[in-house]
Amino acid sequence: MVKILSYPITVIYYLCFFITLVIFHPIQWFCFNIFGYKAHKLSVDALQFFLITCTHILGTRITFNNKHNIPTNTPIIIVANHQSMYDISPIMWYLRKHHVKFISKKELGKGIPSVSYNLRHGGSALIDRKNPRQSLPVIMKFGEYIETTKRAAAIFPEGTRSKTGQPKPFQTKGLEILFKKIPSALIVPISINNSWKMFRYGKFPMGLGTHIKFKVHAPIKLADHADKQALINEIEATIKQDIHP
Repeated sequence: MVKILSYPITVIYYLCFFITLVIFHPIQWFCFNIFGYKAHKLSVDALQFFLITCTHILGTRITFNNKHNIPTNTPIIIVANHQSMYDISPIMWYLRKHHVKFISKKELGKGIPSVSYNLRHGGSALIDRKNPRQSLPVIMKFGEYIETTKRAAAIFPEGTRSKTGQPKPFQTKGLEILFKKIPSALIVPISINNSWKMFRYGKFPMGLGTHIKFKVHAPIKLADHADKQALINEIEATIKQDIHP
């Protein structure tokens, strides 16, 4: 019965989702080209708010549990597990004061209203996962950008989304590069639960009544850890201990 009900509700959701992306695409263009980065950042923040609001049509609830006072005058490396595209907007919205930028696959840089424009112009890194010669220099440059601007780099070390919520092993190369290029960073681990349930039936229909939960763990000062592999293992364990598929 719930799945049957989700068909018409999903149609309404996708319509609102698409309209939001289409409306904010020219708004982003105008803000970026006329007023510059700060105005563009505000337009992107507003986009995330409305994208999250659209999910309420599906009965989605989001709990973002952050008990930590994370400073804004130091670069941040956000490390999280990855379950769906619905991991992204809440991180960008609830941590918006840190100017969150993502390492994303290059395919997302084209063809998606608003999303592609922000990835190309908002400071994120677009990589070809199948081509290390392309991706590694891009991640290095991205790390240097985050170190200089004192903004936040978000990375999903699993590489691909977990379709069942069961966490995958971390791929460490991207993290190792960010550690090297952002030596003054604070690392902020985040555990994400239940966002995979938005796609419990696939892309159509969407899952109804999902409660997506984010838990922000205590920040870790990168400079305090000489053994970077041990640190990555610690971060992975911290994140995964609070994942409940």
